[in-house]
Amino acid sequence: MSWWSLYLAGGAAILAMMTLLWVLSVAVRDASLVDIFWGPGFSLPALVYFALGDGDFGRRVLITTLVMIWGLRLGLHLYRRNRGKGEDYRYRAWRRQYGAAYWWVSFFQVYLLQGALMWLISAPLLAAQLGPAPALNWLDGLGALVWVVGFLFEAVGDGQLARFKADPANAGRVMDRGLWRYTRHPNYFGDACLWWGYWLIAGSAPWGWATAFAPALMTFLLVRVSGVALLEQNLAERPGYREYVQRTSAFFPWPPKRDGH
Repeated sequence: MSWWSLYLAGGAAILAMMTLLWVLSVAVRDASLVDIFWGPGFSLPALVYFALGDGDFGRRVLITTLVMIWGLRLGLHLYRRNRGKGEDYRYRAWRRQYGAAYWWVSFFQVYLLQGALMWLISAPLLAAQLGPAPALNWLDGLGALVWVVGFLFEAVGDGQLARFKADPANAGRVMDRGLWRYTRHPNYFGDACLWWGYWLIAGSAPWGWATAFAPALMTFLLVRVSGVALLEQNLAERPGYREYVQRTSAFFPWPPKRDGH
């Protein structure tokens, strides 16, 4: 199959998955399902590209395995975090805004939009699995190393925050311990690193470097759209958060400033 045909096959698989998830979300009246499946959802195009790609087998196994490990961990984390809490406040607001029509609006506004983003961002996963390409080399190793750094920041950061919130003594307090001492969003920083790692792995394949738009888009979304910017709007008035902002890097890990200076 050609590059474009294989990319379209991945897109078709994502469209089918998002449509099924949307039907389920309508049945249970909870559009938040899309968030739980954001990470695991990337496993589907990765597997399609793996099955139909003709690139180096070792590289195909490497990137598909890394995607599935990341997606499974993130999906399980979000499921445990959101279980029993009902629909996310963003979707509840849209549901009130659109009323009875929301079931249809959500298909385009939530599911198709996230599906389109997933398809665009999956480009390095495709490029890494096409040939002709050399066998695994130092660039793949560098990409895997960046992925490991990102995975640790995301997984450890999520774990630290979950334990912090589970302690009733921390109610209303700002999490500024562990990795959160060096960056206000270690999980988002880690997520961005993961995608730059995938891009590095794709760099050994033909035109793999041209998929830099994918990790750049993911990083932009994490920093400016659905990640850092959105979360900090909700935390801005929490007692102690302004002081935390003054002394702690927003995204890239960095030693905290003393006394906020």
